Amino acid sequence: MSDAQKSLRSAWEDMISTLQEARDGIDQPQYMPAPGNDRNLAEGYRYLMGFVHSAVERAFHEDPVRPHFRNALSIITRSTIDNPDAVYFFAPIDGRQSYTLRGEMGDARHWQKGVAPAPTGRKAPHYMIFEVSWGCLAGDSGDLSELRPGMKTQTGKIDSSMIEVNEDGSFEILFAPERPEGHIGNFVPTLKVVDRPHPTDPTAGPERYANYVSGRQIFSDWAREDSVHFDMTQIGAEGTSPEVLDPDAMAEQLREFGQMVKNQLHFWNAFWTIPMGTYGERDGALPGVAFPRNKFNKMNAASAATGGGMASNLYAGGVLELAPDEVFIVENRIKVQPNYIGFQLGNLWGESIEYANRVSSRNGHQAHVDEDGVIRLVIAHEDPGVHNWIDTTGHPEVFMSPRWAYSDTPDPSDWPEITGKKVKLSEVMDHLPATTKMMTPEERREEIVIRQRHVLKRYRAF
Repeated sequence: MSDAQKSLRSAWEDMISTLQEARDGIDQPQYMPAPGNDRNLAEGYRYLMGFVHSAVERAFHEDPVRPHFRNALSIITRSTIDNPDAVYFFAPIDGRQSYTLRGEMGDARHWQKGVAPAPTGRKAPHYMIFEVSWGCLAGDSGDLSELRPGMKTQTGKIDSSMIEVNEDGSFEILFAPERPEGHIGNFVPTLKVVDRPHPTDPTAGPERYANYVSGRQIFSDWAREDSVHFDMTQIGAEGTSPEVLDPDAMAEQLREFGQMVKNQLHFWNAFWTIPMGTYGERDGALPGVAFPRNKFNKMNAASAATGGGMASNLYAGGVLELAPDEVFIVENRIKVQPNYIGFQLGNLWGESIEYANRVSSRNGHQAHVDEDGVIRLVIAHEDPGVHNWIDTTGHPEVFMSPRWAYSDTPDPSDWPEITGKKVKLSEVMDHLPATTKMMTPEERREEIVIRQRHVLKRYRAF
């Protein structure tokens, strides 16, 4: 057996061993898995394979010199209570270099403040944001210590309220350490100089050069809004080719792949259990932010401490326990209108519950607003005939995740308010306004048709 054969076989065996450790996160108590009922166990294996899919792309196909964007989360890689209204995208970069991103899309007039959306035709997503960061992707370390301040740094961001778009729907964004002299147009810095030492690496200097670009495209009108397709090139590297693959590089990638899967699954199990207090508050739970049962936690802005999230979002959350004959009525009161309003359910692995073939989420466009300005959502195991129904798909315990996106975060006194209460399914109409909008079974089916078409188009392969 050649040295290359020995090296690669050893790396493969290490990878398999690490994947077994990842699998243990599904049912071994020391790794804090979701409760072990039959459905959670089955979905746990699917959840694990989502991390496998993601790690294949990242460990074997990343190239910051010739970056390409991939779906960081999708219908086959659900995790972190992923938003059903969002395309999550990600690409590796070298923040010491400069990059040009180019894209084109449908009508984006609704990105301009105070401008109504196009009345007909295809539209750009409701909202889009690019964020540029230094540090690991959330969960990659496998250790909750990555949540400490200073472990990650955002060097810059730009969202749809700031992106300059040409009349034909095209746009460009320059990502570089500094804006070049004379440059005008869309720019995001890839360098930030920090004023405090790294919390675990005393040799690290103050310069933080970004190592990835990430972001979201957020959809509101699923019938008319389409994904934006864009590409990014490193300036000066056009037309170059990567080095050919050798055994040492492949051995490293095999081990990285296994470690990435294990770290992600174990990290998020620990995250839901300890700081977010899913199964009761314990040492390490975030005061006020840990998820309560059958109500919502204290609203919070996205941060490393809360596992990251979109920089312009406000979040709230909780764990709902719902018996077959119960419903949970949510009341969402908006003080300052955000760019985006969303509400969804997730299983206790943090997977979004099926949202193409079920109505497990609603955004501001999909939800009916009552005459008093309140958005009332009805979470139930079966359709109560109310327009704003959200389907648990039978899960007795679910994560509830409302979101509000603001380009400029308002003062906390102007943040939305969200509350909820349990009532009996048979009495649900007694707790809703007389003018509550209803929906027939035929209308519900047509609503799901729109969702199916949009999701299939959003994640099409060609």
